[in-house]
Amino acid sequence: MSISIGLASFTQQAWDKVLSKVKKAVVFMDDRCAESLHWNGGAQRLFEAGAQNVKQFSSFEAGGAKQPKAVFVVSTLLKGRTADVVKDIIGLSSFQYCVVFTAVAHSIHLLANNASPEMEGRRVFEQFEEKICEWMGDMNYTAEVMHVPLFLAPVSPHLHIAPAFGSVFPLVSQDLDQINLSRPDKKKFGSIADVDLHSLPPELQIQIKSLASGLNSMFDCLHVREECFAVGPTSRIIAGELANHSQAKNRRKTAQHKASVVFIDRTLDLTGAVGHHGDNLVEKILSALPELSGHNNDVMVDMLELTSLQKNEESHKMIAPGHLAQPNYPAAQALWESMLNMKHKEAVMEVRRHLVEAASKENLPIKMSLGRVTPEQLSSYIHLFKNNFKAMQNHCGTLQLSLATVQTLRSPQLTKWDSFLAFERLLLQALGDSDLPEVLKQILPMIKSKRERTDDDHSPEDLLVLLVYVYSLAGEVMLSKQLEEAELEVKKALVQAVCDEPELSSLLQRITGKSQAEIRNSDFIKTCLSVYPFLVELANIKLSL
Repeated sequence: MSISIGLASFTQQAWDKVLSKVKKAVVFMDDRCAESLHWNGGAQRLFEAGAQNVKQFSSFEAGGAKQPKAVFVVSTLLKGRTADVVKDIIGLSSFQYCVVFTAVAHSIHLLANNASPEMEGRRVFEQFEEKICEWMGDMNYTAEVMHVPLFLAPVSPHLHIAPAFGSVFPLVSQDLDQINLSRPDKKKFGSIADVDLHSLPPELQIQIKSLASGLNSMFDCLHVREECFAVGPTSRIIAGELANHSQAKNRRKTAQHKASVVFIDRTLDLTGAVGHHGDNLVEKILSALPELSGHNNDVMVDMLELTSLQKNEESHKMIAPGHLAQPNYPAAQALWESMLNMKHKEAVMEVRRHLVEAASKENLPIKMSLGRVTPEQLSSYIHLFKNNFKAMQNHCGTLQLSLATVQTLRSPQLTKWDSFLAFERLLLQALGDSDLPEVLKQILPMIKSKRERTDDDHSPEDLLVLLVYVYSLAGEVMLSKQLEEAELEVKKALVQAVCDEPELSSLLQRITGKSQAEIRNSDFIKTCLSVYPFLVELANIKLSL
């Protein structure tokens, strides 16, 4: 059995357990589990299994008066906010039968509740079942709580992501300061490499243990005996936790297959993460199109082009967006694989080929055209399916991927991508010929104020990414008067660029910790200036290993 088939079987088995319980139920699901399901067949699988409705896991949602059964699917511990939301939903509903699936194992719940990990049975889950019956108002009603490893989302047979752990970020020097605050002077850590699991904040410990538990479940399904390698301090902690997992020891004795598992701190390759050097269509689509609500790894595709509606704000609200995940359409899956693995030019040609094949199967009057593929050409092929409901239904997945391609090729972001690529190459050459202060002086003209900027110019987020790229390339930064002066000029220009923004993006608000109404405050400038040293911390994290 190949690894890709085994992984597909693992995720399928996990969701099959959920599907076996959703008949005649209202399903409430959090964003991370919804993202996993999104790449595993989507909500369609829930409805095919008999679900009456699918709703967001929120205190503002509830079941109907004639809906006695609920299924909750969450990626978190059954305590704190998660428990409160379950209670709120039940309180607003008339449930008599509730099933709760959590992606966090019972052993992790024991740890979170300061109970002995050696405790037998499923005591924490049983206690939560009792609480659910209390919330439903009758101890004779039925409640079930169980763990299912729902942490993987198969973007392709050979690429799986873990949405539940999207917020886990490698440790940096600033984290070391926070960790040392609660430790006596004699026990303070000298570097991040010295930090162990038990020294981390409790929430991060839970996340790492949950990740190790999920990976162990995956290897158990694959019958694999793994050998772990780690590059970076955070990866070392995760690899160590997996190696010492209590259930892993028995599995390794009987496993039929071997595998090498490499954990890598992504902060060790920031130029790869923030650069625009990739010649890949999917990478450009993810950068150009707006993020699908509640997701971190998919985008919204405007489907208005396949309708007869006028293009305006109201019509956009009427039509549900398309997306990249197409697990229910074999032809679209094949196209998606090509888009992932081919270079940009080849992938665009593959999109055209799939459109031509789809149109031919539906006997649509397509006019063949060779040579360079243009967004106008692809759009003309897509329009052939317009007002033909059967043809659109048969090739819905291919049309969504094709529209994503067209909208990306037309997007101003693509021009900005090429601009960044050219500038990054110049900076790379400049760093080889001169020092960092001179390179920062070259970046300074790009950091324009609101009065000078147009829609096609670079946003503060773009500039922050470019600074991370530069500092990561520069390696060890040697302090000097010239560097201090150059950095001060860049800081001032960057703060002014942020202050001149008509509206702060959600990312800038998270970075600065300020809302739009607070940006004029004098303290805001200090906050912005404090962000700048963090770029250096990120770029030089490898120096502390």
